[in-house]
Amino acid sequence: MAGAEANKPTAKQSGGKKKEVKKETGLGLSNRKADNFGEWYSEVVVNGEMIVYYDISGCYILRPWAMSIWEVMQAFFDAELKKMKVKNCYFPLFVSPGVLQKEKDHVEGFAPEVAWVTKSGETDLEIPIAIRPTSETVMYPYYSKWIRGHRDLPLKLNQWCNVVRWEFSNPTPFIRSREFLWQEGHTAFATKDEADAEVLEILELYRRIYEEYLAIPVIKGKKSELEKFAGGLYTTSVEAFIPNTGRGIQGATSHCLGQNFAKMFEINFENEKGEKAMVWQNSWAYSTRTIGVMVMVHGDDKGLVLPPKVASVQVIVIPVPYKDADTQGILDACSAAVNTLCEAGIHAESDFRDNYSPGWKYSHWEMKGVPLRIEIGPKDLAKKQVRAVRRDNMGKIDIPMEDLVHEVQDLLHNIQQNLFDMAKQKRDACIQVVHTWDEFVEALSQRKMILAPWCDEEPVEVDVKARTKGEMGAAKTLCSPFDQPELPEGTKCFASGKPAKKWSYWGRSY
Repeated sequence: MAGAEANKPTAKQSGGKKKEVKKETGLGLSNRKADNFGEWYSEVVVNGEMIVYYDISGCYILRPWAMSIWEVMQAFFDAELKKMKVKNCYFPLFVSPGVLQKEKDHVEGFAPEVAWVTKSGETDLEIPIAIRPTSETVMYPYYSKWIRGHRDLPLKLNQWCNVVRWEFSNPTPFIRSREFLWQEGHTAFATKDEADAEVLEILELYRRIYEEYLAIPVIKGKKSELEKFAGGLYTTSVEAFIPNTGRGIQGATSHCLGQNFAKMFEINFENEKGEKAMVWQNSWAYSTRTIGVMVMVHGDDKGLVLPPKVASVQVIVIPVPYKDADTQGILDACSAAVNTLCEAGIHAESDFRDNYSPGWKYSHWEMKGVPLRIEIGPKDLAKKQVRAVRRDNMGKIDIPMEDLVHEVQDLLHNIQQNLFDMAKQKRDACIQVVHTWDEFVEALSQRKMILAPWCDEEPVEVDVKARTKGEMGAAKTLCSPFDQPELPEGTKCFASGKPAKKWSYWGRSY
């Protein structure tokens, strides 16, 4: 990220003397995170310059501040896919009804969300065309053409694209929108073992996106039969939790599709013995929802809080010239600091706008969540130091100019770790272990993420949903964690009283 050296103003332009400073108001948020979470969230994503509301409900303009975060995650994930020999491709946005409806469970799972093109100009189309809600049925007819023998396997493709899902009543930027960006991987293997191994390999990459980049703790686990991907064999996910709302959120999913789609689309191959066999398939995806989870988990009453690893501006340098100060010297010091940091690979910028006060700039960049602010005033100039202010805890530290790069690198590392540690502490404080229905209902009323022994029977899960249905929404399984606590013999299911088979997380969700 280049500094602002090219447009560096002179002291005369900056107004070291008296210059009228623009009086700006309304920078602060009018809703507190703890009081009105929904309104707070809407304010933060708009005022933090992440999105603009569009004139079609459920659609949003993603501004550069949000897209830059997506690009960081994309760069990481795409490089990891290339190590796995997954190749990028692109398939069309449109789906013919014939192929969309070929896999019965799959189309039923998505039917309410599918948007249809029915006209061309004023003319009705003879056959309506669907807009992809996901691309299994778009891609797999071609897999059946490309895969003939065992040497054509594995086939591992990924596409970065948008999808459209229309049916819902509560659009929320990033979390639940009618069009969103994602990647979707679609792979085919000769054996189930290969497919199973890849499901977990991809899920680990999703964990890394959340924990290492977005500083959000997640739980890896398997979805229940009721909550798995429509038409798939089984679904694994990373699950996050939003303490302020007491809701779980599915962070990303990695599905083993088994041979269901291979059967429907006749994706067969000749194996090494010369016998006809069906492929085993996976699909996996994460979306721009990741950005919304980050805002919800880390944001505060001042606005966004960005983890340094995904921030396009990691350090903002602000001059603080007082009356009769050496303004040009301060501006030069700011430019030098930006250049030094940029040369060390740190994303630094300066804010030399002379129609805003330093205080206004502080609030502006706090709203945008920049991890570290550096201030340089007359005293700092005299002492050959800068003042650094952390966004995560507002802690202040004076740093000698000569130690700038090393100290800033340490601070950014500490901020990244602290955001994760704080988020994990808050999340863990919301996890409640229960053994009985009464304990479950009580924990649900306290907006907890509930870990309970379960008999793993679908009718019982359906019954839990029905019994907890209310204004806040029903409770459901979030996932059964791979990291299973010990289940003592004789443990009963919290909901049915039958012998428990596993521990599962439950709660309300987005």
